Amino acid sequence: MLQPVVAFVGNAAIGLTGLLAIWHLLSMTLSSNPQLAAFTDMAPTAALMALGAMAADKTLAVHMGASLGRIAAGLAIAAVLGLVTGLLIGLIGRLQRITYMPFQLLRMISPLAWMPIAVIAFDTWNGAIIFIITAAAVWPIVYSVSGAVRKLNPEWLELADNLGASRLQKIRDFVLPATAQDLFSGLRLALGISWVVLVPAELLGVTSGLGYALNDARDALEYDRLAAMVLAIGIIGMILDSLAMLLVRRWSWRATS
Repeated sequence: MLQPVVAFVGNAAIGLTGLLAIWHLLSMTLSSNPQLAAFTDMAPTAALMALGAMAADKTLAVHMGASLGRIAAGLAIAAVLGLVTGLLIGLIGRLQRITYMPFQLLRMISPLAWMPIAVIAFDTWNGAIIFIITAAAVWPIVYSVSGAVRKLNPEWLELADNLGASRLQKIRDFVLPATAQDLFSGLRLALGISWVVLVPAELLGVTSGLGYALNDARDALEYDRLAAMVLAIGIIGMILDSLAMLLVRRWSWRATS
């Protein structure tokens, strides 16, 4: 029972130690070059001390709360839009064929390309950032849900019809539980994309958030704080991805059978 946990912890420790070692070697390489000596504050020790200081004075909590709030709002909107759209194009074959080309066109537009339009369309910077996150997150959810619906055995739907189930009952009691794992897998993928998009999106003009703090540290030439923010973004993103993976496993048919 404990052997997989011990193995996981051991492998994780080896991997993180290797990463810290590479980081330390790179910082030593920078310090040996007079032209790059200013970047030596990005070494692991300095970055960890800066991260601890930001955690102690609540600065990290403030920026983290602002970013997580935007991610949560964008993902919530994307989840609703993606679930409804995915169900519709999964259940209605004609609609899937009609929407294929326009959806592919929109999907291939970088979410960051919407920045100028978002700034014009929304009254607040927060609204613009949430729109960009939604634009990044919606497509993985749409295609995960629609693909899951199309994989359902049509005979099961026919059986539900024979038992007198309404369309709403079929969706609520059969389609949604059967596609839950794919929905959460899509949400996990959407979360990863949104987290990558968040940092450049927060350069729009807000005065809080991890992206803002990263840019502020760069402008102030505080390289230890800059490295600390990069580290914080990676750690928080890893924790969020782990939580999303737990949801996927919770709804896995293989895990619950």
